[in-house]
Amino acid sequence: MIQSAGKPAGRKVWLLALLFCAAGNILAATPFETASAPAPQGKIDELVFARLQQSNIPPANLCSDAVFVRRVYLDMIGTLPTATEAQQFILDRNSEKRRALIDRLLARDEFADYLALKWGDLLRIKAEFPINLWPNAAQSYHRWVHDAIRDNQPCDQFARALLTASGSNFENPPVNFYRAMQNRTPAGMAQTVALTFLGERTEHWSSNKLARLAVFFANVGCKSTAEWKEEIVFFNPASTNVGALNGSPLTAVLPDGSTVKLLPDQDPRVVFADWLVKYPQFARNLVNRAWSWLLGRGIVQEPDDIRADNPPSNPELLAFLEKELVSSGYDFKQLYRLILNSKTYQLASIPQSSRPEASANFAFYPLRRLDAEVLIDALDQITGATERYSSAIPEPYTFIPDNLRSIALPDGSITSSFLEMFGRPARDIGLDSERNNRITAAQKLYLLNSSLMQRKIESSRMIEFQTSSNRPPADIATGMYLGILSRFPTAEEIKTTQSYFQSGIGKRQAAVDLAWALMNSTEFLYRH
Repeated sequence: MIQSAGKPAGRKVWLLALLFCAAGNILAATPFETASAPAPQGKIDELVFARLQQSNIPPANLCSDAVFVRRVYLDMIGTLPTATEAQQFILDRNSEKRRALIDRLLARDEFADYLALKWGDLLRIKAEFPINLWPNAAQSYHRWVHDAIRDNQPCDQFARALLTASGSNFENPPVNFYRAMQNRTPAGMAQTVALTFLGERTEHWSSNKLARLAVFFANVGCKSTAEWKEEIVFFNPASTNVGALNGSPLTAVLPDGSTVKLLPDQDPRVVFADWLVKYPQFARNLVNRAWSWLLGRGIVQEPDDIRADNPPSNPELLAFLEKELVSSGYDFKQLYRLILNSKTYQLASIPQSSRPEASANFAFYPLRRLDAEVLIDALDQITGATERYSSAIPEPYTFIPDNLRSIALPDGSITSSFLEMFGRPARDIGLDSERNNRITAAQKLYLLNSSLMQRKIESSRMIEFQTSSNRPPADIATGMYLGILSRFPTAEEIKTTQSYFQSGIGKRQAAVDLAWALMNSTEFLYRH
C-alpha cells in the first residue's frame, strides 16, 4: 500500500474496503454481465453450446458492453481503451457496435504490434543469450513479422517464407528463423519446425519419426562473414547428410507417413513447405493458437502440445475453424473476426456451473492476469508515465525511444525490471509456458507499496485533469472509473467515493488514493 508519514489508520481501512468491495469484486453481476442467456449466433456457438448441452453445463450470460470494450481492446491490441473510447462505446445504441469495433481494431497499428509480440515469443526473437542473434538482425526480423501481420500476409505464405529462407540474416529477415535456434543440427531444426508449425513437441515422437523429418533440413548450410554476427544460410547440395551420393533421388518420409522423392539439386525445405501448407494440422495448429490467445486456453490444451493422446475438447470446433482458415486463403484477420464475433467469445467471466469441465468447454470467459507488457503499458497510459528499458547490447544497433510501448519492443533482450518481475518470457525455447502470468508476492508488493508506483500515480495526468477544475466528486469518480476500469461506477461506488472525498483529506489526495485502489484491484489486473 502507498503510505505517507502520518496517514491515519482509518484511511487505510477505507482504501482496502474500496479495493476489495467496490472495485475488485468481479463476481458482482451488475457491471459485468447482461441479464439474458446467450443464443447461438453462427457455427462456432452451435458447436460450443451443443457440447455444453451434452455435458449439462449452462453457458455464462453475455458480458456487458463495458466488459466487452475493455476485453476486446486488451485481447486484440494489448491496449486499454481510453475513457472517451469506453464511454462512447458503452453509450452507443447501435446493435452492430461490437462487430464495428472489432473491424476498427483489426485496422489499428497496435493490432500488428501485439500480434507480433505473440509471434515474437513463438519465434524466439531475441538478440542476446542463448541465441546471440544480434540487435540489428533481431529488430529486422521483428519488423518483417510486424509488417506481415499488418499487411495480413496469408499464413501459408508467411510459413513458407520462414521455412525456405536463404541469404544473410541481416539482409533477409526470415533467415533469422534458422539463426534463432539453439540447436541447429538437422534434428534440432526439425524439433523447432514441428513445434512452430505443427504445434507438436518432438519429445513425444519416436526417434525414427524425428530422424525422418530431420532429412528435410540436412542440406541447410550456414557460414559466417566478415561482418560481426552476420551469417549466411543457404541450401548446400554438396552436403552428404541426405545420402544421395550417386545422384539418384532419395526417398524421404513426411510426418504423416507419406513419401516424396528428393533430387540431389533440390532444396528439401521447399518440398517440405509444399507439403506442410496443405497438411491439415498446419491449419489446426494456427487456429488452436489463435483460440488460446483469445479464449485463454486452446481447444487442444496446451496449445503447443498437439498429439494423439491429448485430444481436443471439441473436435468439431477445431475442424470447423481449420476449414474456415483454409477456405479464407489463410486469412488470419478473418479468423480473428470469426472468433471475436461469436457469442462464445462474448460470454461473461461469471460461470453458471462450478464443474471443472465448464472451463475446458468454454462455458465462460476465463480470468487471466494481464501480460507483463500489457500491464505496464496500461499503467503508463493511465498515469502518462514512460517506462525505462535497457538492453545487454549497447549502441549503435539498440535504440529505445522514450515513448516506445512494451508491446512494440522489437527484441526480447530489451527489458525492464517490471517486465522481468511480471513474468515476461525469456524467448529461449518458443513454448507457450515460458510466459508466467501468475501473481506473486513480489508483484503485489510492487503494486501496493513501491515508490515508483507512487510517483506514477501522484504525477498522473489523469489526476491533474480530474482535480484541476471544480468538478464534483461524482464526476471525478466517473472519469477515473472510465479511464482505469473502462466502465461507469455503480451507484454504491459513487456513494463510497463521495463519502471519502468529503472526509477532509483534500480533493487531490482523495483522487490519488482512488487511483491507487482501482489500479490494485483484481478487476484492473485481470482480463475478464
